Amino acid sequence: MKSAVETLSPTRAKLTVEVPFEELKPSLDAAYQKIAQQINIPGFRRGKVPPAVIERQFPGAARDEALNDILGTKYIEALQANDLTPLAQPEVEVLKYDDEGPLEFTAEVDIKPEITVPDTDGLEAEVESFEVTDEDVTEQVDALRTRFATLLDVERPAKDDDFVVLDLKATRDGEVVDGAEITGFSYQVGRGGMIDGLDEALVGLSAGDDKVFTSQLVNGDLVGEDVEVAVTVTQVQEQELPELDDDFAQMASEFDTIGDLNADVRERLTRGKRLEQAAAARDAVLEALLEKVEIPLPESILTEELNARRQSVEQQLAYAGMTLEKYLEEESQTQDEFEAELERRVRDAVAAQFLLDEIADKDEIGVDQGELTQHMVRRAQQSGQDPQEFVNHMLEHNHVPEMVQEIRRGKALALLVEGAIVKDAAGNVVELKNLRPDGTIGDPEAEASEEAAEEAPAEESTED
Repeated sequence: MKSAVETLSPTRAKLTVEVPFEELKPSLDAAYQKIAQQINIPGFRRGKVPPAVIERQFPGAARDEALNDILGTKYIEALQANDLTPLAQPEVEVLKYDDEGPLEFTAEVDIKPEITVPDTDGLEAEVESFEVTDEDVTEQVDALRTRFATLLDVERPAKDDDFVVLDLKATRDGEVVDGAEITGFSYQVGRGGMIDGLDEALVGLSAGDDKVFTSQLVNGDLVGEDVEVAVTVTQVQEQELPELDDDFAQMASEFDTIGDLNADVRERLTRGKRLEQAAAARDAVLEALLEKVEIPLPESILTEELNARRQSVEQQLAYAGMTLEKYLEEESQTQDEFEAELERRVRDAVAAQFLLDEIADKDEIGVDQGELTQHMVRRAQQSGQDPQEFVNHMLEHNHVPEMVQEIRRGKALALLVEGAIVKDAAGNVVELKNLRPDGTIGDPEAEASEEAAEEAPAEESTED
């Protein structure tokens, strides 16, 4: 077999492949044998029909069968011979395929671009500083207090943050909208998330009052259509929070004092913000490296990813009961601005994948079975799926190579971040190398000493 490659662009190549008849013959013989096993010809036993007879009865069938078999094989051989990594299915054109002559075909395909990883020594990035304020702690403790709050009936008009028990019915042209009628529903005024205009209608209503207003539905068959909403308040309730004292700390947590509870909340917030800062650091380091290299991107890959991202956004909005038009209106963003921002993110994401893949290949980063299992379990938990079902799905649909590649990229990025100098806005170096998954900072020397102390007795008993 002979092959030649023509570079159409940094991300697209055209292979021209010539396969001599000698290499075609085994596939042709196999095709004739396969057809012979499937047909009945008077005078011949099944499987013993000569090729000449098959050709008279089914002209070209064996050649077509052989072509399907050999195209894929020779295409892969040509890729390997020319050291090309395909990114999509090829566009194949058969140029010549005679009875006794060679097979000639071309294959145009998007390929992985050649990337020269820039020098990562001294790579620097900056992230925002973080601080856990008293207000942050108070907000978290108050959220905990609401879990132990009681609701008391009050004889006054409803206001923001009150709870009301209501009946609600939406109609259009005098007919009740399917699924838009509820009774005895408890709702916190100002919470939002139901029908536009409901919070404004409820403020000022007392028990026994009702109000009618016009709104638009955000889901169902009548999305965007005006409907008439009638709401009746049957109860107004005020939320009473427990006193912020040691008794509350003992009731709501494992701590004896409110001071200990506040300290624990502050520590947990610190850990969380530290992890958020670390995530921002990873993004900043990767962005700093991407600025040092020009990575050509295949348009077909970008288009496919753009469509997938756009569909994902629309699905998420639909789950939230919102249209894209409504979302853009609330964000004060035009359709063109949304598309431009989406395309920028997609280009950055695809470029980052190519760069991290190159780093992983260069550093020969591997993935063991334990890392793969842990990654798939974590992905299952993030998507709310049963881990075993998730793993089975990945295996059945051959998604394991994608999982492996995700892990390799993560490990490549971790190496970059560990070698980079990351500072916050105040000029302080951000600790990343010893950051644990729970947001605490580890002490490698102390941990090494502990491990040595644990292993020492075992070593002594071995010597005895």
